[in-house]
Amino acid sequence: MRPLHLADIETAARALALIAPEERAAVMRDMIAKAALADKYRLAHGRPHPLFGTGTLMSCALRRAVAPRPAALGPDALHTFVIAAKELREYFMHQIQ
Repeated sequence: MRPLHLADIETAARALALIAPEERAAVMRDMIAKAALADKYRLAHGRPHPLFGTGTLMSCALRRAVAPRPAALGPDALHTFVIAAKELREYFMHQIQ
Protein backbone atom coordinates (compact mmCIF):
# COMPACT_ATOMS: atom_id res chain seq x y z
CA MET A 1 0.00 0.00 0.00
CA ARG A 2 1.24 3.48 -0.78
CA PRO A 3 2.02 5.92 2.05
CA LEU A 4 -0.97 6.59 4.27
CA HIS A 5 -2.50 10.06 4.71
CA LEU A 6 -5.31 11.34 6.92
CA ALA A 7 -7.56 11.69 3.88
CA ASP A 8 -7.13 7.96 3.21
CA ILE A 9 -8.37 7.15 6.71
CA GLU A 10 -11.30 9.55 6.45
CA THR A 11 -12.39 8.13 3.09
CA ALA A 12 -12.13 4.56 4.36
CA ALA A 13 -14.14 5.49 7.46
CA ARG A 14 -16.82 7.05 5.26
CA ALA A 15 -17.00 3.81 3.27
CA LEU A 16 -17.33 1.86 6.52
CA ALA A 17 -20.21 4.11 7.60
CA LEU A 18 -22.41 2.36 5.02
CA ILE A 19 -21.52 -1.10 6.36
CA ALA A 20 -23.19 -2.88 9.27
CA PRO A 21 -21.07 -2.35 12.42
CA GLU A 22 -20.34 -6.05 12.86
CA GLU A 23 -18.94 -6.27 9.30
CA ARG A 24 -16.75 -3.15 9.35
CA ALA A 25 -13.49 -4.74 10.50
CA ALA A 26 -13.63 -7.40 7.77
CA VAL A 27 -14.43 -4.79 5.11
CA MET A 28 -11.56 -2.61 6.33
CA ARG A 29 -9.12 -5.53 6.16
CA ASP A 30 -10.38 -6.23 2.65
CA MET A 31 -9.80 -2.61 1.56
CA ILE A 32 -6.28 -2.68 3.02
CA ALA A 33 -5.47 -5.95 1.24
CA LYS A 34 -6.82 -4.64 -2.07
CA ALA A 35 -4.86 -1.37 -1.73
CA ALA A 36 -1.67 -3.37 -1.09
CA LEU A 37 -2.35 -5.60 -4.07
CA ALA A 38 -3.08 -2.56 -6.25
CA ASP A 39 0.21 -0.95 -5.26
CA LYS A 40 2.14 -4.11 -6.20
CA TYR A 41 0.29 -4.17 -9.52
CA ARG A 42 1.08 -0.47 -10.11
CA LEU A 43 4.77 -1.03 -9.44
CA ALA A 44 4.91 -4.09 -11.71
CA HIS A 45 2.85 -2.71 -14.60
CA GLY A 46 3.21 1.07 -14.35
CA ARG A 47 -0.54 1.66 -14.26
CA PRO A 48 -3.40 1.42 -11.73
CA HIS A 49 -4.99 -1.90 -10.96
CA PRO A 50 -8.19 -2.11 -13.04
CA LEU A 51 -10.37 -2.99 -10.05
CA PHE A 52 -8.59 -1.69 -6.96
CA GLY A 53 -7.03 1.60 -8.04
CA THR A 54 -3.63 3.20 -7.62
CA GLY A 55 -2.48 1.54 -4.42
CA THR A 56 -3.71 4.17 -2.00
CA LEU A 57 -6.31 3.31 0.60
CA MET A 58 -8.40 6.24 -0.66
CA SER A 59 -8.37 4.96 -4.22
CA CYS A 60 -9.53 1.56 -3.04
CA ALA A 61 -12.19 3.00 -0.71
CA LEU A 62 -13.59 5.21 -3.46
CA ARG A 63 -14.31 2.08 -5.51
CA ARG A 64 -17.08 1.48 -2.95
CA ALA A 65 -20.06 3.61 -1.98
CA VAL A 66 -18.92 6.32 0.44
CA ALA A 67 -21.11 8.19 2.92
CA PRO A 68 -21.05 11.99 2.86
CA ARG A 69 -18.68 13.69 5.26
CA PRO A 70 -20.56 14.03 8.56
CA ALA A 71 -21.19 17.52 9.91
CA ALA A 72 -20.03 16.31 13.34
CA LEU A 73 -18.51 13.10 14.64
CA GLY A 74 -21.04 11.14 16.65
CA PRO A 75 -20.67 7.66 18.11
CA ASP A 76 -21.18 5.80 14.83
CA ALA A 77 -18.77 8.00 12.86
CA LEU A 78 -16.18 7.61 15.61
CA HIS A 79 -16.68 3.84 15.49
CA THR A 80 -15.76 3.84 11.79
CA PHE A 81 -12.56 5.77 12.54
CA VAL A 82 -11.69 3.41 15.41
CA ILE A 83 -12.13 0.36 13.18
CA ALA A 84 -10.10 1.96 10.38
CA ALA A 85 -7.27 2.95 12.73
CA LYS A 86 -7.22 -0.42 14.52
CA GLU A 87 -7.04 -2.43 11.29
CA LEU A 88 -4.40 -0.12 9.81
CA ARG A 89 -2.31 -0.47 12.95
CA GLU A 90 -2.53 -4.26 12.71
CA TYR A 91 -1.52 -4.15 9.05
CA PHE A 92 1.49 -1.94 9.68
CA MET A 93 2.57 -3.91 12.76
CA HIS A 94 2.75 -7.04 10.60
CA GLN A 95 4.70 -5.18 7.91
CA ILE A 96 7.43 -4.33 10.42
CA GLN A 97 7.93 -7.91 11.64
